[in-house]
Formats: sequence, C-alpha cells, structure tokens
Amino acid sequence: MAGSRDQDAGQMRQAAVVIAVAMVAWLAIQWLGGHYGWAGKWAFLADLAAIGAFVWSLLVTWRIWRRRNDA
Repeated sequence: MAGSRDQDAGQMRQAAVVIAVAMVAWLAIQWLGGHYGWAGKWAFLADLAAIGAFVWSLLVTWRIWRRRNDA
C-alpha cells in the first residue's frame, strides 16, 4: 500500500509539472508569436500541444483518483 501511495504522489507531481510547463510554454509561444509576427498556424500548433498536455494531465489525475477510491 505504501508503494502505491508513493507511486501516486510521483504521478501527481509529474502531472503538476506537465501542467505548469505547458502553461508557461504556451504563454511564451503566444508572446513570441505576437512579438515577432509569426503566422497564426504556429499559435494553433501551440494551442494543440497545450491542450494535449492538459488532457494527459487530466487523465493521469482521474486514474489516480479512481485508484484511491477503489482501495
């Protein structure tokens, strides 16, 4: 049981880092694109990458929540 809690904590930490890095990277790309006049397709690519990171983090968090409720 203790190993499962440690694994859950590590996965939650990883999900939190992914969320934070995705948000900072998305903001940086949006700012750089506006500052340097990049085409809109790069903004959409950054949006898709950020959405992908957020969906992945949501799925990891949901799996941990389900695992804790089943125990």
